[in-house]
Amino acid sequence: MHQMTRHKLDDVVWPKIYRCLKLTPGIYVGNEAKTRAFVDAVHWRMRTGAPWEDLPAEFGKPNSIFKRFARWSDSGVWEKLHQHFIEDPDMEWLLLDSSVVRAHPCAAGAPKQNGGQQAQSLGRSVGGFSTKIHASVDALGNPLRFLLTAGQRGDAPQAIALLEGFEFAGVMADRGYDADGILDFIMENDAVAVIPAKKNRVEQRETDWFTYKDRHLVECFFNKIKHYRAIFSRFEKYASRYMSLLSFASALIWLR
Repeated sequence: MHQMTRHKLDDVVWPKIYRCLKLTPGIYVGNEAKTRAFVDAVHWRMRTGAPWEDLPAEFGKPNSIFKRFARWSDSGVWEKLHQHFIEDPDMEWLLLDSSVVRAHPCAAGAPKQNGGQQAQSLGRSVGGFSTKIHASVDALGNPLRFLLTAGQRGDAPQAIALLEGFEFAGVMADRGYDADGILDFIMENDAVAVIPAKKNRVEQRETDWFTYKDRHLVECFFNKIKHYRAIFSRFEKYASRYMSLLSFASALIWLR
């Protein structure tokens, strides 16, 4: 019997993940026990935020686990896992928000051939060396899509990319998303915008404050993923690998 702890996937969740992985092309998962040990290792590291070399010996060789995680990140496996478990989202409302995450010094120094540090969504905000997670969630607070930028970047420029391709009845967000381009995009999609007007707007709009109370669900989502130490603080040099952790955590949220 597989031991169930907060650091390992339980016997209800694992079979669902394994079925998805077997349908994913380009990866070998023929040995279920070894595959489970690898995914548990990634989950342990995501939960604790410990360096890869500190993985417990029961999971296998740390360097081999890290290289496999990197290959799966480059192949988009973790993102496919997230998308696979998005089932029957409540699209009455899409909720937008962002959250700044402090980056550890070890996240710096991406090689120039990979675009250098500036290409890895790292920058300097009021909080210091950081990255910013932009997210859209459904009306129940379940994650749909992410974008990463440097920590000092604004929220509004990312909004349309978070909404494109979805069918929704309304969009809920804070004042940071009060921009004409966003409001026009929502209107073009025959949807309602519950976004408070900035105080410096010449013509103020009315806001449905009763409905706006539900915006806390996107903040609750950020609270959930930040229980994972490797998400709460960014250690990854490459944005794609940090995004992989976000995708894995999001898949687990959909599996709850």
